[in-house]
Amino acid sequence: MNRTDNRLDNRMPKTTLKFESSSSLHKSLSMIPPHSSHTNKSLQNGSRRSTTNFNTYLHDYTSVFISSLEKTKHHDRKIGRNRSFERAQGFCLVETGVKGLVDTKITEVPRIFHVPSSTTISNNKSSDISSLNLTVPIIDLGDGNISSARNVLVSKIKEAAENWGFFQVINHGIPLTILEEIKQGVRRFHEEDPEIKKQYFAKDFNKRFAYNTNFDIYHSSPMNWRDSFTCYTCVQDPLKPEEIPLACRDVVIEYSKHVMELGGLLFQLLSEALGIDSEILKNMDCLKGLLMLCHYYPPCPQPDLTLGISKHTDNSFITILLQDQIGGLQVLHQDSWVDVTPIPGALVISIGDFMQLITNDKFLSMEHRVRANREGPRISVACFVSSGVFPNSTVYGPIKELLSDENPAKYRDITIPEYTVGYLADIFDGKSHLSKFRI
Repeated sequence: MNRTDNRLDNRMPKTTLKFESSSSLHKSLSMIPPHSSHTNKSLQNGSRRSTTNFNTYLHDYTSVFISSLEKTKHHDRKIGRNRSFERAQGFCLVETGVKGLVDTKITEVPRIFHVPSSTTISNNKSSDISSLNLTVPIIDLGDGNISSARNVLVSKIKEAAENWGFFQVINHGIPLTILEEIKQGVRRFHEEDPEIKKQYFAKDFNKRFAYNTNFDIYHSSPMNWRDSFTCYTCVQDPLKPEEIPLACRDVVIEYSKHVMELGGLLFQLLSEALGIDSEILKNMDCLKGLLMLCHYYPPCPQPDLTLGISKHTDNSFITILLQDQIGGLQVLHQDSWVDVTPIPGALVISIGDFMQLITNDKFLSMEHRVRANREGPRISVACFVSSGVFPNSTVYGPIKELLSDENPAKYRDITIPEYTVGYLADIFDGKSHLSKFRI
């Protein structure tokens, strides 16, 4: 251990304390200096952490904290001591998650989670929203089994994709028992012992199964009030059972199969809504991969100060979302945040950035967010129909059948990995990543 390590080690309290409030956590964090020299000492494997012992967390993460400051020292000179302090706080949570923080019985939301004062969390023009009677479209997919009703169904999907970018579907074919089991599986994993969860910890999406909280801590601020795990599967290389934790293994495999089947049906209906052959989207390899992002939103003591997920669009062709009955999901429509009200057994479908690109702005990828709740935990399972950062050499651009002299291509061709890397770097910066690919 070098001299810097010794200095930091001596500053860390050796007693075990419980943090019953965020002020106690802030007091301990303030003992970490804003800048220190770099050390290559890695975390010791097998170190035991308690979800109620943040002094132990701070001690364990000292070397990672120093390394992170060295990597971002130029950036830190610009943003000053406060952001360095916030990063230290973020590292305390990185493996134990927001759940670990909530388990300490905090009564205040730490500042690192606070949204800027310029951000409006409450609904804009709430009184006007009620008078406008804005409701996300609800579409019965069971109507597609009747030939005479198929055109009506396609028309509803077309209108929703063009005007909302969001709609809910019922009678989608996935058994209700499977929907309940996947929510239970997600909750079981997030409520596992931290020693089990840390085996799957990762800071990015490069692993087939990864657990994290606020993986983008270096790219965005504030942090969001949620923990997540991701798992990626594709047709050519399905996710192997041994890659998935036991807590959710069987149901993740089963649910992903059902979602892929539903994705095939939705691509047929969306193709028909575009006025092209029903197999075109599938033949373009839009259903090449599936990224499941499984969120756990702990109850929040001050939900008006933070967000479950900041506003963003999705880097997918479509996203198929299962949410529980607590609610919190909102879509930006007509300059107002509109609640996507939970419906038992329904799934939420949203148009992603890639779909907007290949349809040349015919279908719209809309900004959405998730509000924090006093109730919880809230569980959601977002399935992004996309290959994400994983290898995919397919080139995507506006569909030629949709182009004309009056409607020329508005976007350049892309590959999914190329787009995704840039998207993840500034996912919550409030700007459209898709706009960077406009011609």
